[in-house]
Amino acid sequence: MLVKLTSSTSGEMIMFAKHARRLFEIIGKECTARGVFTAEQLAPAIASLHAAVDEDKLAAKRHAEDEPQAEDEPLEKDESGADHQADAQISLAQRAQPLINLMEWTAKEKGFILWQADKDF
Repeated sequence: MLVKLTSSTSGEMIMFAKHARRLFEIIGKECTARGVFTAEQLAPAIASLHAAVDEDKLAAKRHAEDEPQAEDEPLEKDESGADHQADAQISLAQRAQPLINLMEWTAKEKGFILWQADKDF
């Protein structure tokens, strides 16, 4: 399922619901079919995401120091047969940055962000 986020000032973006859920939980928003980030909620939401990203980077650094990754890590194949690394290889920073950017751009213009999905996620 997809979640569409539309900024009143900066355009829109689409995320998979499972990834949006993680980011919304960090921010403290319910994962309802429709909702809004008001202008007043954007700054705390951005701060929460930045804090979580920093924490995740620190944890990844500690993990890398404790257990060096093998260079020949196996790749998975998707439905089309293309090789790709598992979702675990995508960091929180990579998942969160598009939303952080949208929020920062919207906050500069004192706008709001609406989201919508087919159902609660």
